[in-house]
Amino acid sequence: NGFLLPMAELRARGLTARKGFPESYDRRALTRFVADIKAGKDQVTAPVYSHLVYDIVPDRRLTVNRPDILIVEGLNVLQPALPGKDGRTRVGLADHFDFSVYVDARPEDIERWYLNRFRKLRATAFQDPSSYFRRYTQVSEEEALDYARSTWRTINLPNLVENVAPTRGRANLVIRKGPDHKVRKLSLRKL
Repeated sequence: NGFLLPMAELRARGLTARKGFPESYDRRALTRFVADIKAGKDQVTAPVYSHLVYDIVPDRRLTVNRPDILIVEGLNVLQPALPGKDGRTRVGLADHFDFSVYVDARPEDIERWYLNRFRKLRATAFQDPSSYFRRYTQVSEEEALDYARSTWRTINLPNLVENVAPTRGRANLVIRKGPDHKVRKLSLRKL
């Protein structure tokens, strides 16, 4: 999440309701970060994201020092490269990966897991007075869950269907999870 655009930038671009969609990330900076690590640079830095305040933390950077293994996690990391202004295809983030994994599940299961996580966070992290989501502790559970369901329907599910699921075929390994989070199937693409 460190490469999400800051909330002020998302607001300025009219993208707050599309946070998590490919256009809400600084894809160029993320690709440069991974390319620099892959090239063996001694120190590479990344922005720091806080789930508590739901934003990039100004003036904080995470430093990575020549890791042997780098795990890049995110909804949109397997997106194909965007064409350049000249129309030519550029190198994308996933082009730097040695191996990629896509964790798959039925949308109904993902929604249930999302709502369960929301309930748990409402009882824990959202209670923090500095939490961006504290307002959902100040209303009834049903009101808060209505918000979560609406977010799933209008943001998370469309992002899954339009942007995330279509990248499944780009992964080297697809892990299919069942409703209980247990792995049901592994599909390894020929390497």
